[in-house]
Amino acid sequence: MPPATLHDPDRYMADLRQILSQGRKRIGILIGAGAPAAIRVSADSPVASDDRPLIPDVAGLTNEVINALSEEDRSHINVLKNEIQGNSNIEAILTRIRKLAQAIGTSVVHGLDGRSYEKLALDICAEIGKHVGPSLPAGTNPYTKLVSWIAGTQREHSVEIFTPNYDLLVEEALERARIAYFDGFSGSRSPFFDPPSISTNEFPTRWTRVWKLHGSLGWKMHENTVIRTGQREDTELIFPDHLKYDQVTRMPYSALFERLRQFLTTPDTLLICTGFSFRDSHICAVMEESLAANSHTAVLAFQFARIENEKSAVTIAESRPNLSVYARDEAVIGGVTGRWQPAESARDDMGNIRQTYWGAPASSEPPEFTLGNFASLAEFLALTQAQQMSSPLPVPHPDDKELSEPHEK
Repeated sequence: MPPATLHDPDRYMADLRQILSQGRKRIGILIGAGAPAAIRVSADSPVASDDRPLIPDVAGLTNEVINALSEEDRSHINVLKNEIQGNSNIEAILTRIRKLAQAIGTSVVHGLDGRSYEKLALDICAEIGKHVGPSLPAGTNPYTKLVSWIAGTQREHSVEIFTPNYDLLVEEALERARIAYFDGFSGSRSPFFDPPSISTNEFPTRWTRVWKLHGSLGWKMHENTVIRTGQREDTELIFPDHLKYDQVTRMPYSALFERLRQFLTTPDTLLICTGFSFRDSHICAVMEESLAANSHTAVLAFQFARIENEKSAVTIAESRPNLSVYARDEAVIGGVTGRWQPAESARDDMGNIRQTYWGAPASSEPPEFTLGNFASLAEFLALTQAQQMSSPLPVPHPDDKELSEPHEK
């Protein structure tokens, strides 16, 4: 029987720490729906608390949106949920409704015609807007720590943030820190979406790029153009699916997904995933195709759950060795699944920082890898700028393959 594979988190975090602090590699961050849930607020006021998430994850959002609809609408949705294969979350439901709205016209399916399904889709988007619309709380939080890391290093390439989330938390954190960013819109009074600018790299490298893959609060149609209003009440261009009603509304999404593909097929690229479940078929398709085409891209998926509950990410990682999955208890690195096992005694250069990615959730539980939590990952990123983490490693970094090679014991 071959020896069990063990992955040493000290080794991989030392490599990642050095890459992040150097500012030479092209780095992107994919922020999924689980990230905003890392911010906990009081039920009565948007301040730090352990009460509830600032914005619920997809499962929580699904429940809250459906419960806010009328009883009649809920009955129609329950019928549609039975027809949806796989995970019937609010995004899958909205996709199904929009397909029916476009396909059936005046015909009636489950008691509704095409126009009625259009109205149901708009009602769902309005409810989504209410639940993903909270502002970023005052003070330090995971998003402010993330942008602190972005701004803290002089870089050869802009950091690119990709997100399917509709909220405005990234934008608020960047603006609060006075960090310039570009999101594909041009203008000041009614900024309009400019597809040709998505593919260019002509902006200063200190500008962060923010790509809203599924649309955003504040986007709307105006005179046959997609504009950004900044108003949270504008929810008509929330599109979790790839089905678009016409060429005008299709353009932002196709251009943004092409940017993701372009990023991943560029050599010497690192994409860090946080709060992302790997259940979005369109994002995963682009990721798999790009990883197959470009072996010089690395994707690090920091997953919140244990490895047995991260099957969607693991399936891709097992066939694409340049995607690594870092779960609580185990990791898939270089296509090989192994249990996390730190060295019995930390190296001198790692002793002070192991606690930033390795710890026990409770005193009675064994320690585990913690960076699957967006709050912990943001803290880790921010600390790459701190003085106690800025000293060079005692041995030179051999090459970036360290991030994808398994370690057997």
